[in-house]
Amino acid sequence: MTTHSENARQWVHVGSGAFALLLRVLTWWQAAAMAGAALVFNLLILPRIGGRRLYRPVDDARGFPLGILIYPIAVLALILVFSPRLDIAAAAWGILAFGDGAATLIGTRVGGRRLPWNAEKTIAGTIGFVVCATAGGIALAWWTRPDGSRWFTILAPLAAAIAAALVESIPVRLDDNISVPVTAGCVLWVASLMTADACRASRPAIAAALPWAAGLNVVVAWAGYRARTVSRSGAIGGVAVGAVIYLGGGPGAWALLLLTFILASVTSRLGLQRKTRLGIAEEHGGRRGAANAIANCGVAAVAAVAAVTTPFPGAALLALVAALTAGGSDTVASEIGKSWGRATFLITTFRRVKPGAPGAVSLEGTAAGLLAAVAMAAVAASLGLIRGGVIPVIVMAATLGAVVESVLGATLEGPAILNNDMLNFINTAVAAAAAVALVVA
Repeated sequence: MTTHSENARQWVHVGSGAFALLLRVLTWWQAAAMAGAALVFNLLILPRIGGRRLYRPVDDARGFPLGILIYPIAVLALILVFSPRLDIAAAAWGILAFGDGAATLIGTRVGGRRLPWNAEKTIAGTIGFVVCATAGGIALAWWTRPDGSRWFTILAPLAAAIAAALVESIPVRLDDNISVPVTAGCVLWVASLMTADACRASRPAIAAALPWAAGLNVVVAWAGYRARTVSRSGAIGGVAVGAVIYLGGGPGAWALLLLTFILASVTSRLGLQRKTRLGIAEEHGGRRGAANAIANCGVAAVAAVAAVTTPFPGAALLALVAALTAGGSDTVASEIGKSWGRATFLITTFRRVKPGAPGAVSLEGTAAGLLAAVAMAAVAASLGLIRGGVIPVIVMAATLGAVVESVLGATLEGPAILNNDMLNFINTAVAAAAAVALVVA
């Protein structure tokens, strides 16, 4: 009988990152071929040469090592997606290898206090993730592209490491070999679009708007807390997200954000007695926390940053509007469906389910969500954030995001692979990407 060794598994995880050094001398297709060969090796050869020691008990029960197979698939995806910029693929690979591996090795050896939101993760492990992931990301980004921008080589891996560490700490069963490289790759890609000229050009406007951004968001957050619509963490998170959206997107973008917040707060309280009786009301008396703010508005905040730091402000504002519309309309659909939906169906099978079930949809909720999407897109057009002709695109993108969220909720939320906040984030990200793709195409 082979005894599983988690330390050995994690050292192999870390050591595999050394192969990223080859991205400096290989073409993208050569690197992709090597990643494919690694997948075959892990699947067919590794178990025959003693690799079963790296299998976790769940891998033995399943019959194959899922994480060990996902790792080379993730590397292959990074190489294919970022084939014109292998330094991004290398940095994301470094964050996956050194950050994720170090989190387990340091967390188990040092121990100490646990994260407040995830008792299975330690503060020491998360700090170790950020430090080691940043070091690995910077080193591999510089090695792969030594003539690249210095600020990108240093700051982008740092931001990506922090974001990936936070995602890695979320208490879900989604494999880290998926969540970490996806998060790191997205942050690095956004950072690669930023230019010094765009940042310099926007600096005076940001400085002038800063007092308004801070003042308005503090007042609204305080009012929301007093009205019991947000928790203390929600108020703090709302101030941060709101300030970023005001500074990057302007007063119009902030007004659209405020509309999203109002829609969420009002619809959460509609039919509250029925939702409470059915056990599907929002937790904490309907107060929304920081995680909810980031889940629903995080993509919009990233788009706001891109609007003032990249040469593509129009596309960034389009993504911002689509993300906020998707988040707002989805909340309306969900809350109206739970309050007044007569019949609720699972989106994947159309089988009748209880209101509030993961992936459940209703005619009443869907209609309300579509109306909310049209209204929010129209408001965005009236505020000058988008052209009037783009309203149908925003509605289609928001609808696509909602469908993807419902399908993933029906299949992955039940087994705790994803949670509701992650689903909301995916919803807004899909809508933003779809809107930009449809308009550019």
